[in-house]
Amino acid sequence: MSHFRGAPHQQQADALGLLAETALHSGIDPGAPGERYQVVVHVDAPALADPDQPSQSVLEDGAHVSAETSRRLACDASRVVMRHGRDGRVVEVAARTRTIPPALRRALHHRDHGCRFPGCGRRFGQGHHLRHWAQGGPTTLSNLALLCPRHHRAVHEEGYQLDRQPDGELRFRRPDGRPLPEVPPPLEVLGDPVKILRAQHDAEGLVLHARTAAPVWVGERLDAGWAIGVLHPLAR
Repeated sequence: MSHFRGAPHQQQADALGLLAETALHSGIDPGAPGERYQVVVHVDAPALADPDQPSQSVLEDGAHVSAETSRRLACDASRVVMRHGRDGRVVEVAARTRTIPPALRRALHHRDHGCRFPGCGRRFGQGHHLRHWAQGGPTTLSNLALLCPRHHRAVHEEGYQLDRQPDGELRFRRPDGRPLPEVPPPLEVLGDPVKILRAQHDAEGLVLHARTAAPVWVGERLDAGWAIGVLHPLAR
């Protein structure tokens, strides 16, 4: 379970992206994954190295893209470096390369098996540079982690932090710096889970109904993210 949901319109965009990823990974198009669809973003080099630099990132139609969005897209994409003269004209175009080569991508998927964000595990992922390549970070297995599009955006654009510890383990932090705990894999349930859960409730004398989780103040929906954030430390 993710620790946050995002705005409804963003959830809808994520759902559409997941449908597209699922369709493409199911073999509808036999092309290479990096070439099945493309969104071209023109990014000034300073924007990749430092989002606070005065530079721009634009789509083909001229629409502007934030620097952090550009950095996220550049983590795992085709890259073409163009050099411009003082008058703005293109004077040199380098060959197109992949920021993460295919062989390294296969090793990354083999190691991570899916999104590494706590509680996610979605198998469709993007390679995230822990230290961005535009800042000198190497494109090596130790500097990469697999993140689904939703959580890749969370790390780049929503303030979530990710680094690798000396022992090789990943550490995730909330935007306020608090650590995100690891989420253990779900236990295998032998039998009908509904019957097992009801039997446990009966044994503990719990009576649950449709209004059990309704707050007692003015009836608004339970903020599950806030409740987990408050109760989880107490559970320890």
